Amino acid sequence: MSNIVVIAEVRGGQLKRPSLEAVTAALQLAAGTGGKVVAVACGEGLDAACADLAKSGAQQVIAIEGAAFANYSGDAWAKAIAEQAKGVSANAVLMAHTAMGKDLLPRVAALLDASVTTDVVAVAFEGGAFTAQKPVFAGKAILTAKSSKPVFCATLRPNNFAAASGGSGAEVTKVAAPAGDLLSVVKEIVSSSSGRTPLQEAKVVVAGGRGLKEADNFKLVEDLAAAFGTGVAAVGASRAVVDAGWRPHREQVGQTGKVVAPQLYIAIGISGAIQHLAGMRTARTIVAINKDPDAPIFKVADYGIVGDAFEVVPALTKAIAEIASH
Repeated sequence: MSNIVVIAEVRGGQLKRPSLEAVTAALQLAAGTGGKVVAVACGEGLDAACADLAKSGAQQVIAIEGAAFANYSGDAWAKAIAEQAKGVSANAVLMAHTAMGKDLLPRVAALLDASVTTDVVAVAFEGGAFTAQKPVFAGKAILTAKSSKPVFCATLRPNNFAAASGGSGAEVTKVAAPAGDLLSVVKEIVSSSSGRTPLQEAKVVVAGGRGLKEADNFKLVEDLAAAFGTGVAAVGASRAVVDAGWRPHREQVGQTGKVVAPQLYIAIGISGAIQHLAGMRTARTIVAINKDPDAPIFKVADYGIVGDAFEVVPALTKAIAEIASH
């Protein structure tokens, strides 16, 4: 029997949705191992987040809470989480593939003498071993990694698993945050997203490329994203657009930007260079709008519209706004 630990990410007292997706993956593994899922959260003011985790399907929730953990500290949090993982005899530790996940889970894995498989899109327990699948070679192939360590650790790509829900209410255990070992502390996080839906967590991503001709024309992309309703869609951009200074780097989708896997990806005026495809080809549905019928983006698109974006996008925006309003 192998227990599975999920490290939950909490920001401003609110649980991040990808953490519930990690619980779903953990439940899939637990069904094969016969173990239980234990969700662990760190910080201060965790009551609301732990309440959500308790209803997620996890069998146990551990809150490592205290003033010492009010701000993120990779070294201190990792040590506290690793101790809890050992305490529940965890054989697997999962976390969302976010900025925090990419920093925190490797630290935890090192303390558990484990390796980490990153940006995972599927997990399984087969033949007594944990396996993970991840895209490689710019998304052209899927690699299956098999764990050879006693503890399996993986970060999970957001939007690849459904958010867990419907649990009966797990027990929440509070553990005092240790005051020592704070070798480094994040003093402040300055948000530059202006309350917009995070790109990697959005259900819909509307991205624009050089086909929009100039920065001011990105209003077409913004209007289309807004038509889906509040909190649904995010704006993305190709590398060429970001390099030209039209959009900030946080919106870049691709091999040197963010990797996204939304339910719907709309590419407007994007040719589809391999570096861009690496960041979005795992989207559930891809719609491409481009006036060049030979654009590479059409090879991966589920639906393609060959036409002028300045004519197609306003009509599409109007239609989606009408549907969303009903």
